This record gives sequence, structure tokens and C-alpha cells, in this order.
Amino acid sequence: MSQASKLALIKEMIDSAESSLRSAKQLVSELTGSKSTKAVYSKVAETLEDTDHDGEDTIVEGVYNGQVMIDKTKKEYPIPANYASKSKLIPGDVLKLTIKPDGSFVYKQIGPAPRKRIVGTLTYEDGQYKVIANGKAYKVLLASVTYFKGEIGNKVTIVVPEIEDSEWAAIENVLPPESEKLDI
Repeated sequence: MSQASKLALIKEMIDSAESSLRSAKQLVSELTGSKSTKAVYSKVAETLEDTDHDGEDTIVEGVYNGQVMIDKTKKEYPIPANYASKSKLIPGDVLKLTIKPDGSFVYKQIGPAPRKRIVGTLTYEDGQYKVIANGKAYKVLLASVTYFKGEIGNKVTIVVPEIEDSEWAAIENVLPPESEKLDI
């Protein structure tokens, strides 16, 4: 095994250990009653407009929490993974949902949360793709990984909320293998 391979393996083992520690910390905070991200985004959703009826359409505003949109009444609406991936939605983004008379859902991002970009390494653990960046494991959507043709170990650019700590991120790009030589 070459020195570069050994270093890559050691880095992967460290990243995995850090991810396990973060998961353990998350479980502890859930057990001790720390504020969940769901509660945070529900609070933000309370400040949004009430459900409106525009002709035959029903208009609902809500906040994306990384998986679903939460409205003012804490009702959850599913967000198609391909839309969330393509739009690079991050927790805190405000969305408008138009429910058509035929039952179809049309989402539109109306209030993007402040963002920052960071570079990390794509991993897969506990049935979930994650990106290890800045000492934290961010969950990412499978739709984003497949769209960008990501592979475990790839360096990726992710978008995360600028202000609050989030467990979810959006993949912006998979970096070419040459970028690893630049130590991005």
C-alpha cells in the first residue's frame, strides 16, 4: 500500500470517527431535550403568511427544514428530492406551495436563507450520504449525489445556512479529482 493510500485511509478513518462522535452528540442532545431543528423551523414558519385561496388554487408558505416544508400550523409538505436538489434548497429557505385543483403541487423558492459554501468529502454511513466538512457531517440528498454523479471520497462543494447550525446541506458541485492536489 502506497504512502498516499495509507494517508487517504487514515483520513477516512478520522472522518468516520468524527462523524460517529457527532452522531453520538446528536443523540445526547435529543435525549436531553435540546432544541431540535424541526422546532426552530416551525418557529420561523409561524411568522409566514396564512394559507390563501387564489381562485381555485390554494397557496401555502412554509420553511424548508432539509427534508420537508413546514407551514405556519406545523403541517409538513413533501418536497420532491429532485426539486430540492436542482434548486439547491437548504434549511431555512422560504417556499411558496401552490396546490392546484387537480391536486398537483407547484413549489417556488421565495426567500432564500443566507448561504455559505464549503468544501468537504462525500461519505456514506448508516444508509445516508453525508459530506464531512469543517469537522461536521452534513446530510445530503441521494438525488443530489446521483445528479452530480458523486462517488464516496469525492471532494464536493456544499451550500449550508450561513447563520445556524444545520444537519443538512445542498451539493453545489463535485470537484474534479485534480482539485485534491490543490488541497482545497
